[in-house]
Amino acid sequence: MKQYDRIEISPNIMFGKPVIKNTRITLEHVLRKLAGGMSVEEIIADHPHLNPEDIFAAQEFAADYLADEEIAFA
Repeated sequence: MKQYDRIEISPNIMFGKPVIKNTRITLEHVLRKLAGGMSVEEIIADHPHLNPEDIFAAQEFAADYLADEEIAFA
């Protein structure tokens, strides 16, 4: 598995969901805010301890996760 500098996965933090390192903010939470139309600036306003690189890391992790997904053809 690829290592991510800004992402942490630990069974002791948020039930093992991927989070932004040193926070309890899940990548799912960040990605849902983006999907809901929030800008990077708006997300940072809600979570001032985040920075744009954290949000881009969440997107990179999601893209890498999907890239490794197996595709079944019917």
